[in-house]
Amino acid sequence: MKITSPALPVAVALLVATLAVVLQSKAMAPVGLVALALCVVAQFRATRALPWPRGAAVACAVALGVWGAASAAWAAEPGRALTTGLSLAGMALLAGGAARALADSDDATRRGLTLSLAIGLAIGLVAAGTDALTGNALRAGVRGLAEAPATLAFGLKPAASVMALLLPLAVALPWPVLPRALLLLGGAGILVALPGDTAKIAAVLGLAVAGATVLAPRLVPRLVGAGLAAAILAMPLLAAAIPALPVDRLPITALHRMMIWDFTGARIAEHPILGWGMEASRTVPGGRDAATPAQLDRLRVTDPDRRHWFGLPGVQTLPLHPHNGALQIWLELGAIGALIAAGLAWTLGAAAARSPCPPAAAGALASAAITALLSFGAWQAWWIAAMLLAVAVCAGLVRVRGGGLCPPPDPHPPKA
Repeated sequence: MKITSPALPVAVALLVATLAVVLQSKAMAPVGLVALALCVVAQFRATRALPWPRGAAVACAVALGVWGAASAAWAAEPGRALTTGLSLAGMALLAGGAARALADSDDATRRGLTLSLAIGLAIGLVAAGTDALTGNALRAGVRGLAEAPATLAFGLKPAASVMALLLPLAVALPWPVLPRALLLLGGAGILVALPGDTAKIAAVLGLAVAGATVLAPRLVPRLVGAGLAAAILAMPLLAAAIPALPVDRLPITALHRMMIWDFTGARIAEHPILGWGMEASRTVPGGRDAATPAQLDRLRVTDPDRRHWFGLPGVQTLPLHPHNGALQIWLELGAIGALIAAGLAWTLGAAAARSPCPPAAAGALASAAITALLSFGAWQAWWIAAMLLAVAVCAGLVRVRGGGLCPPPDPHPPKA
């Protein structure tokens, strides 16, 4: 099995990334970004020409980073806004270049890259399952801990989200349907058993979208992109509707999330066009405070025990970020940033429809959308690196023809 030079760093990253993220989630950033950089360097050494990124998706991602950097002019922490915005733009260019390099891969390299993905996924899934079954003994051991503290279990959530993102890509494996289905369904089963509700939803929805895309390979990916774009634009309106919903009946953690989103919606309304500036979520006035009686009354929280819980130390109205990527973009980058992000979602859906294996790309896009809308901070480097690695890999997947799950490739190659 031959893997040509530009694809080799990405293949190695796929082999080690899931195990690395199980052991330490922040390891995803160097693993992913170094692999993308080495891919671009290898392509330059092989052709003496840089694989310049192209396409609307790359342009939108770079524009989002540039707008974030420009928001340093009014952000509470201008240095952080500038560096985060420029980093995002640079990472988008890097991933676009790597995707272009991988798009030139021959069939043997594509098979090798896709097999590396499957092997890496299997390693990560086994490691995560073993860690969960042993009370996090694996992750405690690499930290030199004799006993695993209760909080260590939460560290599997980022790993589960990364594996939920990569799992739909295994649809492109050039295997018979049965072994492919065993990997996909077995992987989803393990992810459903791991901590983290968001990863469970992302894994199941990602595979469901991949299956739907088999039936409509050009339509479904575009619908996913359009749906995500619409969700981004409509999210402040959805947040504004929270007080009218019976959220007081939700479990306390879900109720806290509703409180965060309601508070974020109110702050968005104060600076709706430009936002508060990139990375401003951590400094928005009132975000570090406990919920006020008026805020609790607004959500009809009347139970004394629940009201007491919201007053406990560490229970903040906006802890670090809104746990909703669309609301975070609106809060920090305003309507202009939201429009750029919606354009990015739209163009990613179109690119997925033109990819070598639309079911794999559309499934990964749907999984990423769930995680981005329900969980981590929008600018966390490890999560951005995971998404960008997945984007680049989509360009180098096997083009499964004939009786495979993937339809024949689009005659017009994607511009990643």
